[in-house]
Amino acid sequence: MTGDQNARLPAPPPLPARWVDIRPLVAVGTTLWFLAFCGLLVARYGYQATTGIWLPTCLAGWILGLIGAGIMYWQRAASRRGARGAQRIS
Repeated sequence: MTGDQNARLPAPPPLPARWVDIRPLVAVGTTLWFLAFCGLLVARYGYQATTGIWLPTCLAGWILGLIGAGIMYWQRAASRRGARGAQRIS
């Protein structure tokens, strides 16, 4: 396509807000990491199962999910109050 043809194409419609909002994804992911961590704790200490690398991996996933949720909350608060360096949410 040439530049003239690109100029005539209409702008795509905006995505629905529920498809753009990442908060439910972060909440579900963090919750799943926490549930997996709890399940592995029960397996390891209740049934003497070998969890290998999975226990620290689930702990790291849960903690990083909490950190990510905190950063998202911080960015949204900064955007709402109009901070210059905040990412804008459309």
